[in-house]
Amino acid sequence: MSKTVTYKMDLNNPPVLSDEQKARLEALAKRPDSEIDFSDIPELDESFWKNAVQNPFYKPTKQVTTVRIDSDVMQWLKAQGKGYQTRMNKILRDAMLKELKNHQ
Repeated sequence: MSKTVTYKMDLNNPPVLSDEQKARLEALAKRPDSEIDFSDIPELDESFWKNAVQNPFYKPTKQVTTVRIDSDVMQWLKAQGKGYQTRMNKILRDAMLKELKNHQ
């Protein structure tokens, strides 16, 4: 028999924190970083991030939506072959990342 306990949480409607939980979080937030105990794991420095790679198992969630697109744009996307929705998503993601990078 498994002793694993799993919980499901609606991230759009998280549970209310108790007063004790709020107090503990406030106390942690007030502690300076110099009090962090790294004895069991080293602090991540620039050399770590230089060699870091994106999680190969990461896959963003998809959301079903309806959009209105000019007919010629849709024809252009579909004319390139199978996968027009994936191409559309890539075009939008590239534009999003470019804009985010410009605003940093």
